[in-house]
Amino acid sequence: MIAVQGVGLGLRREMLTQMCQQKPAEIDFFEIAPENWIPFGGKLQKQLAQLTAQHRFFCHGLSLSIGGPAPIDIAFVKQIKAFLQQHNIETYSEHLSYCSGAGHLYDLMPIPFTAEAVDYVANRVKQVQDILEQPLILENVSYYAAPGQEMSELDFTLSVLQQADCKMLLDVNNIYVNSVNHGYKAEHYLQQIPSERIAYYHIAGHYQQEKDLLIDTHGADVIDPVWRLLALAYQQHGVKATLLERDFNIPTWCNLQAELNQIHQLQYEANGTESAKIKLEPAL
Repeated sequence: MIAVQGVGLGLRREMLTQMCQQKPAEIDFFEIAPENWIPFGGKLQKQLAQLTAQHRFFCHGLSLSIGGPAPIDIAFVKQIKAFLQQHNIETYSEHLSYCSGAGHLYDLMPIPFTAEAVDYVANRVKQVQDILEQPLILENVSYYAAPGQEMSELDFTLSVLQQADCKMLLDVNNIYVNSVNHGYKAEHYLQQIPSERIAYYHIAGHYQQEKDLLIDTHGADVIDPVWRLLALAYQQHGVKATLLERDFNIPTWCNLQAELNQIHQLQYEANGTESAKIKLEPAL
């Protein structure tokens, strides 16, 4: 089961020793990419096992290629399943994209927004879930081109979620990045997502290459419009577990701590608003 709320941080290998000694109070859960840990044994695996035994973990995959042209790599999915079971991790998410086709592409490529692709992806999601014997959660991704587009990104995403009957990892920064790059209203996209489909949130920073071209990097501080969009997500869909992604240009702990505390503050404010609404409702 996924926590109703809480604040998480992506765990990097260089953080292991520090986190094994003492987890900062600002972190309620960690997220890891299983591909970054499966190949390693020895001390790294022992330290990871120590942490997963003590704290809540989510897994966010990189290589499933749910929309790719090649058949699902069943051996790989079974590796993921064994890893999840080994560390008692119940939450596994992946990108609504693909990263392979006659070899690994080393990037997340956009799935054509077509009805045919919806059927294709939904069937592959069900196949993966049958192997894992647990849900697969799909994340909305940033994209920079839409080849063969027949429907909007929003309609495509909603159709996949409905047909696959799966949950969504709502990446708030990706909504903002795509809204700037493709000229739509981020607030409208956010409003159209069914609250019951949202499992948890991601938030991150990005790079502004041009006024109308943002690059999702996870390598910068979260900017004010993205913070406001997260606050709006809490108001519209409720407070849910939220992960801060920082993969490059890792800042000092004080900087990370400030952003984690910003999420805590937004969750506190949203919970306070919800409590006030409940108190104002007349008794039946």
